[in-house]
Amino acid sequence: MTAAEVSSDLRHARVYVSVLGSDTEKKATFDGLDSVASHLRSRVARVLRLRVAPEIQFKEDDSIARAARIESLLADVKKQDAAASDGTDND
Repeated sequence: MTAAEVSSDLRHARVYVSVLGSDTEKKATFDGLDSVASHLRSRVARVLRLRVAPEIQFKEDDSIARAARIESLLADVKKQDAAASDGTDND
């Protein structure tokens, strides 16, 4: 879970989740989360003593995957720069 947003009337909650893995693994994760959403809703209502518990909706947050991709690309560029520098110094 990376973030959560709750509407001002507390009727809707959007929970952002980051899942690393294949598309099949992501789908299975969100299917599992969706299947327990009503149970989580009732637990939230009970623990927080709310009259109306928020409807929980899970959304994918791909920011961690994007950050990992950027890190990988930057590492590749750094390796290429180092290789180019080594080749230039030997001339």
